[in-house]
Amino acid sequence: MLETPKKYTLIAGSAEGPSRLNAFDNALLAAGIGNVNLIRVSSILPPHATLVEKLDVIPGQLMPTAYGTITSDLRAETISAAVAVGIGQDDEYGVIMEFSGRCGQSEAEAAVTEMVRAAFQQRRRELTRVIVRASEHRVESIGCALAAVALWY
Repeated sequence: MLETPKKYTLIAGSAEGPSRLNAFDNALLAAGIGNVNLIRVSSILPPHATLVEKLDVIPGQLMPTAYGTITSDLRAETISAAVAVGIGQDDEYGVIMEFSGRCGQSEAEAAVTEMVRAAFQQRRRELTRVIVRASEHRVESIGCALAAVALWY
């Protein structure tokens, strides 16, 4: 079993690439997590986790990450990805939600914020704060938008 992360960072990036996978990889690099091994996780922020604005990572390290991503090869299409972290009481866990779609950044931010509100309502918990990070990309050839919450130690 992996250690429970103590820190989290919201990141976002977008990029073009010669293939769908390269566009995704380039978006990861733009977001600052292109040189780590992502372990995709679902949507719970550990209790007492501390928000850190800048990642401090070692190339190749394993990084639990909740992320939304979208890749498109439709020229001039606008794509966006967003993540939101919902915070309740200081001693409780938080909720992470991810969104991606063929829309602008403001629509992605609104959608993911509403998802956090719904998650807290379903859990019958009081939401005290929402933190959102998003990226928007206008496709030139093959583009990717990505937003993530990296959980680390």
